[in-house]
Amino acid sequence: MKTKNNLSTLDQFKDQHYGKSGTPKRDNLESGYEAFKVGVLIQEARLEKGMTQEQLAEKVGTTKSYISKIENNVKEVRISTLQKIIEVGLGGSLQLSIKL
Repeated sequence: MKTKNNLSTLDQFKDQHYGKSGTPKRDNLESGYEAFKVGVLIQEARLEKGMTQEQLAEKVGTTKSYISKIENNVKEVRISTLQKIIEVGLGGSLQLSIKL
């Protein structure tokens, strides 16, 4: 279903180009998006706190390069490390959920 001006919704675009939810190509897209989103959320929180990557890395006990790789979706982050970045580095709390 097209919207005004012959535009598609994001879900329509994904259905057309990546298949319906549950297909391997679509699942791969969705999985990649979730990993990308984690890095963006960390970056937004860091900037909101007025911190540089170097400052965050120092608080967490890692390197600026590692923080950069997480924020840019170059490196996957372990949950324990993510928790440390959020809690120790940013002073927040990590909340996870599982959807079935």
